[in-house]
Amino acid sequence: MFAKLTAYLDSIMARDPAPRSRWEVMLYPGVWAVGFHRVSHWLFEARLYFLARAVNHFSRFLTAIDIHPGARIGRNFFIDHGFTVIGETCEIGDNVTIYQNVTMGGTNPTSGVGGKRHPTLSDEVIVGSGAQVIGPIIVGKRARIGANAVVLEDVPDGTTMVGLKARPTTVPMREWFAEFTPYATPCDDNGEVRTDCIERMERELALLRAELAELRAMREPPVTEQAHARPGEEQPN
Repeated sequence: MFAKLTAYLDSIMARDPAPRSRWEVMLYPGVWAVGFHRVSHWLFEARLYFLARAVNHFSRFLTAIDIHPGARIGRNFFIDHGFTVIGETCEIGDNVTIYQNVTMGGTNPTSGVGGKRHPTLSDEVIVGSGAQVIGPIIVGKRARIGANAVVLEDVPDGTTMVGLKARPTTVPMREWFAEFTPYATPCDDNGEVRTDCIERMERELALLRAELAELRAMREPPVTEQAHARPGEEQPN
């Protein structure tokens, strides 16, 4: 058990440059939330639902992280900072990183229909702060969900998603597939998925303005000296 805990703490230090020792990592609310979840999930699997919920609520009170006891979580799961919600039928793989203010939400909130309602995160996924991943979708291995993205559809392996509604970036997969990306958000100009559209619209707008100026010039009558002559005056030949 001590070896597993040490490996878990080391995996967090590999993704977070802030802590200077394992003891600091032990103070992280995300570490405590995952620890409490292991207990509540064991109670949930034993059908001790009230006790599982009690542990869940106590954990949420201490850590500001709400992980439903029914959620399935793999090894080395890291929640950085907290204020995160993870629903009942979520499935999270190994070495997944989630930043603050993330919601792993479900569908059919009032229909009374059970079953799979929440997303599945494959191994080594990164979810940036403020992201919303909604519904029984699958986020592929080593995919990145950028900050504040709203993901409503399946995400292929190694894809970086940004925006509202989330779309794949134009960044080649190989550039983001091999490295850990803090907050899962590309930091160069190529990361903005709509930049090319905006630039194309600006070019088209400039062409339309030029054509409009030409049409106006053709419709305006030419200015002649006769038009500026005073009444009663004759223009010289």
